[in-house]
Amino acid sequence: MRHRTFGRIEWKPSALGFGAMRLPTLDGDPGRIDEDQAAGMIRYALDHGVNYVDTAYGYHKGESERFLGRVLQGPCRDKAKLATKLPCWLVNERGDFDRLFDEQRERLRREHVDFYLLHALNGRTWPQVRNLGVLAWAERAKADGRIGYFGFSFHDEYPVFQEIVDAYPGWDFCQIQYNYMDAEFQAGQRGLRCAAGRGLGVVIMEPLRGGVLARPPEPVAQLFARSARGWSPAEWALHWLWSRPEVSLVLSGMSTLDQVRENVSTASTSCLDTLAPDDLAVVEQARVAYLKLRPVPCTGCGYCLPCPNGVAIPQILELANQVAMYADAAAPRFRYGMLPETERGDRCTACRACEELCPQGIPIAEWLAQTRVLLAPPDAPGSG
Repeated sequence: MRHRTFGRIEWKPSALGFGAMRLPTLDGDPGRIDEDQAAGMIRYALDHGVNYVDTAYGYHKGESERFLGRVLQGPCRDKAKLATKLPCWLVNERGDFDRLFDEQRERLRREHVDFYLLHALNGRTWPQVRNLGVLAWAERAKADGRIGYFGFSFHDEYPVFQEIVDAYPGWDFCQIQYNYMDAEFQAGQRGLRCAAGRGLGVVIMEPLRGGVLARPPEPVAQLFARSARGWSPAEWALHWLWSRPEVSLVLSGMSTLDQVRENVSTASTSCLDTLAPDDLAVVEQARVAYLKLRPVPCTGCGYCLPCPNGVAIPQILELANQVAMYADAAAPRFRYGMLPETERGDRCTACRACEELCPQGIPIAEWLAQTRVLLAPPDAPGSG
């Protein structure tokens, strides 16, 4: 296993981290982890040098922390650092910091948590926990030994990321979504460079975009297949990340032992100079090939806004494009469901005021009507 630097922290992380969000389950129930299979996966990863395991309060309906508390005992306990996250959306008063953290420590069977993050910070949750004093709370928890290192994971636009980084010089690390298709998404490449420039370790989540980059459409798959590298699409995506010096470690939410074996093998050959200019050109060609699959020619310029009815037009059109690009509706449907109801497509009255302003001439009302079916949950009325 190759190891990397972790910002200003002296500890060296493995190139690959184990994300415990997509463990194998029984009967498709995320709250029922297949513990025999999952334990074998964890032990294989640890035996082959993975030294960072990531979970969170809500993963697998709370069972991920409990499972890891049972598995990471005995000989496994000291093989990896353990990270978990505060569910900021459940924090309503100052006492919730200790209440939730104490519950997590009980689940994990640990008095000390190596890496602790504020989970999924955005423009709403950050002011909430900041104003309740989470930074002072974290400093006390570090001082009394309950927390080793303190950071945050992030899901919002870059200006919010910059605000959070600027607000506190004591951040040790952060976790962002980043892959070759999301270099400009959320924190993106600017966030990666900003955090690394401040000495923060940077943990990468969604390196394969929930797995869709591991199973690309035929035009993209052919580009990778023609290369002399002989890498799978997943290997291309992972090596693209590991070629960046700002990346401290890459988290993968693995669901099978075969995935663990493949990712461990790939990580064992990772280094900063793995990708030659010709290789980077292949990845760029793949990115362009994906973009050509976008059915809606929306550039996100925002000229269509504000919608008289409050519809988040560019965001919804982007989600429709993602369904087509990745031939997978699960993640776009989840993100659509996270939009406030007042911003969803069913608020559209087909007034077409947006279409008069769209420089691309997009029939926006027609697309919004389609997205009501395309992005509805599978069991929702009209979802087919």
